[in-house]
Amino acid sequence: MDDKLSPWQLGGLTPRQLASRVWREYGEDEISDRAASLSYYFLFALFPSLLFLTALLGMLPIPDLMERLMEYVDQTLPGDAASVLRKTLTEILRGSRGSLLSIGVLLALWSGSNGMGSVIVALNVAYDVEDARPWWRQRLVAIALTVGFSLFILGALLLMVFGPRLGGAVANALGLGALFTAVWSLANVPLAMSFALIGIALVYYLAPAVKQQWRWVTPGSAVALVLWLSMSYGLRFYVGHFADYNITYGSIGGVILLMLWLYLTGIALLLGAEVNAEIEHAAAHRGEPTAKLPGEVAPGEPAPDVSAQKDHAA
Repeated sequence: MDDKLSPWQLGGLTPRQLASRVWREYGEDEISDRAASLSYYFLFALFPSLLFLTALLGMLPIPDLMERLMEYVDQTLPGDAASVLRKTLTEILRGSRGSLLSIGVLLALWSGSNGMGSVIVALNVAYDVEDARPWWRQRLVAIALTVGFSLFILGALLLMVFGPRLGGAVANALGLGALFTAVWSLANVPLAMSFALIGIALVYYLAPAVKQQWRWVTPGSAVALVLWLSMSYGLRFYVGHFADYNITYGSIGGVILLMLWLYLTGIALLLGAEVNAEIEHAAAHRGEPTAKLPGEVAPGEPAPDVSAQKDHAA
C-alpha cells in the first residue's frame, strides 16, 4: 500500500472486523501448530544467536555488558527459564576460546538463520503464497534478517538498560543541562520500543515472498510487540504466583518454561503477520490498486506455481 492508503486505516475494516478476520485465520492457518514448530526451531537457534549477539556486544567498550543485559532478562522471564539461558550461555562461552570463538560465531550465524528460515515459511502461509525464491536466496534473506533483527533488538536492550546513563553522559559532554536529561528519561523507553518495532517490521517486510513497500511501524509489528511483552510478563506473573514447574517437571522445569516462552513468542510474531496480511487483503478487495489479494506476490501478480516449476525441472 502506498502513502495514499495508510495501513493504520486497517484496509477499511473496523477493529472488530479485523480481529474477527485474524481469529478466523488463526484457525485456518493453524497458528498454534506453526508456533509450536517455531518454538522447536527457535530453541535450536536461540543459543547460537546468543553467541552471535555476544560477539557483537564484545565490540562495545562497556564493561560487564552481557552480565547487565542478562540481569534485565532475569526481570522479564520466569526465573527458571532465565537461569537456563544464563547457565547454557556461560558454558558455551567458557568452551569457546580464541579462533574457535570466531569460527563459532560464523556457525552461530548460520544456525541462527535456521530459526529465521522457519519464520519465512510461516509468514508465507500468512500471505497465502508459495515461495518461488531459490534456496540460496531464502538462506541469504534469513541470514540478513538474523543480523538486522539482532542489531535492532540489541539497540532496544541497550537503551532499556543503559539509556538513562547514556543520556546523562551526553548531557555532561555537550553541556546540555538537566532539561535534556529529563527529556531523555521520558523518551528513552519509547525510543527503545521503536527499535524493537523496526526490527519486527524488518522481518515482516523481507521474510514473506511478496513485494511490499517499507513501513517503519505497521499495525502488525505493534500488535506483535504488545502481545509479546504482555505474554512474557503474564507468564512470569503466573509462574511466580500460581505455578511451580519444578514441582511438576523436576529439573527440566526451566527448559519447559523456556519452550513455553518461545511458543508464545511464535504466536505473537505470527499474529502480527496475520494482522498486516488481513489489512492488505481487505484493502485489495476494496479496490486499492497497490494492495495484494491472497496468493498474490504483487498487485495483480499471482504467485508462480512452485510444483509446476519442480516438475519442469525434473
